[in-house]
Amino acid sequence: MIHAAVKLSKSVISLSRTSLVAATSSQPLRFLHDGTNSPSSNPVAVQMINYALSHARSQKSDESYAQGMLILEQCLSTQSSESEGQFAQNSIGTVLLAMSNLLYERRSFEEAIEKLHRVQGLTRSSLGVRVAATEALVGLYLQLGQDDTSSVLADKCLDFLHKDDLRSNGGSKESLIVRAKAVKGLVELVTGNLESAESFFHGVQDIEAWNGTAVLSYGEFLHATQQFSLAKELYQNIIEGVPKNEDFSDMNTLAICNMASDEVFLAATFALGQLESHMGNFRAAEEILTKALTKTEEYFGSSHPKVGVVLTCIALMYRNKARQERSSSLLIQEGLYRRAIEFLKAPPLESKGAETKLDRGDILALARGGYAEVLCVQQNRKTEGEKMKTWAEAVWSNRRMSLTDVLDISEPSSKVPVIDVRISRVL
Repeated sequence: MIHAAVKLSKSVISLSRTSLVAATSSQPLRFLHDGTNSPSSNPVAVQMINYALSHARSQKSDESYAQGMLILEQCLSTQSSESEGQFAQNSIGTVLLAMSNLLYERRSFEEAIEKLHRVQGLTRSSLGVRVAATEALVGLYLQLGQDDTSSVLADKCLDFLHKDDLRSNGGSKESLIVRAKAVKGLVELVTGNLESAESFFHGVQDIEAWNGTAVLSYGEFLHATQQFSLAKELYQNIIEGVPKNEDFSDMNTLAICNMASDEVFLAATFALGQLESHMGNFRAAEEILTKALTKTEEYFGSSHPKVGVVLTCIALMYRNKARQERSSSLLIQEGLYRRAIEFLKAPPLESKGAETKLDRGDILALARGGYAEVLCVQQNRKTEGEKMKTWAEAVWSNRRMSLTDVLDISEPSSKVPVIDVRISRVL
């Protein structure tokens, strides 16, 4: 691996030199722009970023990701000092965003967060670069259950957008503010403050620069408040219209980590499947959720924790279907819950769950709570089921709905749970 990395590093240096010579030899250097008269980032850096991401994902192995990171480190070393102007800081910022993306995909969350905080420190970079970093930080901290930190970051993002000179961003200022407000709205959704969340989603559909992750968060708000027709329309618009690839050349549409376009597409598909289930359209729900499962396995790998999130939702769909149709699907549910719990990497039942900060804790509690119900109806497994139920209730931390509310979704209720697969949280 070391030999391969050294060899790859040499080829990256060669690529960098060749690209720079080609770009500057016979014609003036053509910069990438963000819709203003100011250059946004180094085109050679963007080329190297795209190559690094493509190479890392080509095999999805530890080695390919290590080599992708090596390319990005080489790219970063060729950029100008962070103390220089906007062009230099944009180039550095985009490379750091790409590095955080690869670290996130390898579940190295602390390292990804460190890179994102570094981007926030590039105060001369384009606002789009810093908004992308903040958006990703909020998403990661929400996934890790650090809601207060997410809220503080979202507030700071809104604050610097209102204080900064937005004229330098041309016509993109409104889209950036709407994106920042939608991130704050997502935080409010997670913490169960639906009324507050609504105020942050005003204008999401009206911006010219349509943003998938902002629209998805608004769709989830509509879903949670049972405005099903509007939510369904937004989910379908995202599935049909969200870009399938990252674009590191446009500073105002950058989106990374669990807010990247691929994640938004998967999350919208997943949310649409949940919506069909909540509307009682179980055939459509099963078809859509199966597609979401296949796409999640293809993108993340067949045993990734996010696969466990999707399996949990499919199990709940079968549970609700059986209740409404007065049928039984216990064997199917048990198989799905067991696989979900395995992929979510659940700790032993003996662990003090309520005192332990768990990644995807609500989803784990939901999976074990649903599995407990399956066990409790079997007399010879009831003791195991009761033990699992106690653990799940101790871990459950959702502020809007109790675990019982979520599991009894088939009963008439004013509350509907929505699982956001981007952040692996129940809204």
